[in-house]
Amino acid sequence: MFTLFIDDIFKLAIKEDVGYGDITSQLVIPPKSYAVAQIIGKEDFLLAGMPFIRRFFNLLAEHFHVPEEKLNFTEHRKDGDFINKGTIIAEIKGEAMLILAGERIALNILQRLSGIATLTSEFVKKVEGLEVKILDTRKTTPGLRFMEKYAVKIGGGFNHRFALYDAILIKDNHIKIAGSVRQAIERVKKSNIHQKIEIEVKNLDELKEAVESGADIVMLDNMDIETLKKAVKIAKGKVLLEASGGVNLLNVREIASTGVDFISIGALTHSAKAVDISMKIKEVL
Repeated sequence: MFTLFIDDIFKLAIKEDVGYGDITSQLVIPPKSYAVAQIIGKEDFLLAGMPFIRRFFNLLAEHFHVPEEKLNFTEHRKDGDFINKGTIIAEIKGEAMLILAGERIALNILQRLSGIATLTSEFVKKVEGLEVKILDTRKTTPGLRFMEKYAVKIGGGFNHRFALYDAILIKDNHIKIAGSVRQAIERVKKSNIHQKIEIEVKNLDELKEAVESGADIVMLDNMDIETLKKAVKIAKGKVLLEASGGVNLLNVREIASTGVDFISIGALTHSAKAVDISMKIKEVL
């Protein structure tokens, strides 16, 4: 299912950026020119996105009606590899027009996903040795969620729910409409849906109510360190505890040290800085 979804995203990206054709390349490049291009890391980072880039160039070849065998994509590095500045990540051999048409889309994807993987790995390193998992959230770029959550996993993190349809997470607005923490949980339990119930709470009273009402996982929203420690004393072993809100590289280890089971971080996907990667023509054939 996700392969078809990603294909749709790539086809839309091609329509958006290539449209009716690359007019500059059409005017400058002689017809049927062939070239070898290199994708090169311009800084140190953790690589993520290579399978997507390979698939993208296959679809681009289809778009230009170029036989697959006339486009050769060679990976010199794989996802999860640490890239040093100057490293050649991949080489592409084929029609020069096609290579240049795909340059920006391919680099945008690779830079974005590698940035997410790199930032995630930094958070994971900060909590090394502690019994806690770093989670992503649904704060992703619309349409790119599967790829961005994939990048989180490459960085050593774990995926929270993928979408609204695959897990129960009762948030503050649900509680407001339902009437209370207890009422929200009870309404879920009456449905006979056999899924774990996660609920977000903003204070210790709501935490106690959630535990008493039969929640399986409780998200502790924007609690300070002392409150998190109290929450762990109250509920550790009764429910799984997830800390969320205001997490950064400076405080993540202190949050992890309180004893929570998970730390969810929206910044992994909504604030990751794209890494610097370029494509250069190595040879004209």
